[in-house]
Amino acid sequence: MSRQAIPALLKRTLRYALGHLLVWSMCVSQAQAQTSDDEIRVVAHPDVALQSMSRDTTRAIFAMRQRTWPDGRAIQVFVLPNRDPAHARFAKEQLNVYPHQLQLAWDRMVFSGMGQAPHRVRSLTEMHDKIATTPGALGYLERAYLDDAIQVISVE
Repeated sequence: MSRQAIPALLKRTLRYALGHLLVWSMCVSQAQAQTSDDEIRVVAHPDVALQSMSRDTTRAIFAMRQRTWPDGRAIQVFVLPNRDPAHARFAKEQLNVYPHQLQLAWDRMVFSGMGQAPHRVRSLTEMHDKIATTPGALGYLERAYLDDAIQVISVE
């Protein structure tokens, strides 16, 4: 290979690498934009007096171990089906558990007679409607579904 061929080969390799880097960075930017829209937030009926909860409290409520709000009113928990991608993201991102672990906790409560499973909804739209119209309700929604009819509860 001649001395002149080496710089040409390096230029081609550099252009190829930069092109791939540009495409990769565009994909990452698009994924980050999509992630912010798909971000799952814990939401409640506007009459719930809390603005934030600890992760442990959130886990206890969604595992159906904590059944009342601090003011003594019943918590109405709403969840999507186990196979729904938003439910899986919520369980993993907000509760740090897998959906099947939540289901096992609910099954134990029901079969032992110590409690009941949460209310199931079929879609994020139905989740929004139930949270907005059920006093004491708690659930989760993607950012795109948030509005003034519900309140966001931060999990710390």
